[in-house]
Amino acid sequence: MPTAAKSERILILCVDRDDDLGMKAGINTPILGRKENVNAAASLALRDPEEADANAMFEAVRIYDNLKKNNKGDEEHEVATIAGSDLRGIEADRQLVAELTEVLEAFPATDVILVTDGYTDEMVLPLIESRVPVTSVRRIVIQHSKSIEESAALFSRYMKLLVENPRYSRMILGLPGILFLVLGILWMANQLTYAIQALTLIIGGFLVVRGFGLDKQALNFYRWVKEYSPPPLAEQISGFAAIAGILLILVGGYLGGTSVAEAAAGLDAFSHIPRLIGEFFFASTYFISIGICVILSGRAVRWFFEHDLRLWSTVVIIVGVAWSSVMFVEASKILINIPLPNPADPLAGYGTLIWAIVGGIPVIVATVLTTIVLRRRYSSYFENKEDALGDLEEN
Repeated sequence: MPTAAKSERILILCVDRDDDLGMKAGINTPILGRKENVNAAASLALRDPEEADANAMFEAVRIYDNLKKNNKGDEEHEVATIAGSDLRGIEADRQLVAELTEVLEAFPATDVILVTDGYTDEMVLPLIESRVPVTSVRRIVIQHSKSIEESAALFSRYMKLLVENPRYSRMILGLPGILFLVLGILWMANQLTYAIQALTLIIGGFLVVRGFGLDKQALNFYRWVKEYSPPPLAEQISGFAAIAGILLILVGGYLGGTSVAEAAAGLDAFSHIPRLIGEFFFASTYFISIGICVILSGRAVRWFFEHDLRLWSTVVIIVGVAWSSVMFVEASKILINIPLPNPADPLAGYGTLIWAIVGGIPVIVATVLTTIVLRRRYSSYFENKEDALGDLEEN
């Protein structure tokens, strides 16, 4: 028994790659169905009677009507319009593929008749053929009169576009206007001998600004400043503390470097390396340690407001850094005073360093034990971490 032939499902597809439907008429795509396409094309034609995409959509509907009229009952037909993006390029192609997929889900076509308004839209032909066979391509070319009157009208229309569209008027009118203005000023000042230099600087500056997109970056920065909203209080405190701490660290590094440079003057640097190291740490340690403590203190404040358990470990680190700074300073004094002040007594001059090390151990132990006790006592405060943002906003 012979099987019935599978009916063909033909899709008449109109492509608007630069999304004139959305930009000019505010119509969302894809558009599926005869009535919907006729209404969309009419709306676009009312917005811009010279728009070629409207003519392409009407042609797609005409092809659909002819196929329906001559259909012998073994074919199904549908008409649809998809659009890309005004950004063109990859973004437009990705949008077209997404809308084509949506159309094929609603109407699983076996063949496509592609209708375009120019060579640009035919660039999407490989994208469509990779998903459904294209059996025909219809390209719409709008007929224009070749009379002198309409040529003049067309020329005046493009000139109006160049004058009124800011995208083109900046280059076509703005740059020559600046050049003529500068030439006029130089002429009035009897300094036309500098005209070539001035024009070169202006054109070069314009090319640099446009080439590197400095105007767009400046506009984006202005928008960012205008729309900027400050972060929560805890983040502001942490940020200011980080800036202040970094400045202190840089000052400490600068003081240490200048101290080394002064000490190295007139000395053999390689034979006095221990002394130079001591000079650096003696001049910079307190500034660097204070800078680190300021940064960590800002973070500790943030952890407190955000109910974060990292507060306790940060406190321990702050105490450790403060204690270590004393040891570094005392060790640097020993390096600076090499050889020993009293060779007969090896411990001469080391007492302060030894007491700093021995005395710092109970300080660290006491700090750790204190943080453990406080962490257990106030554990309920740090369990409400979900409400931290709300607390900060109220503060």
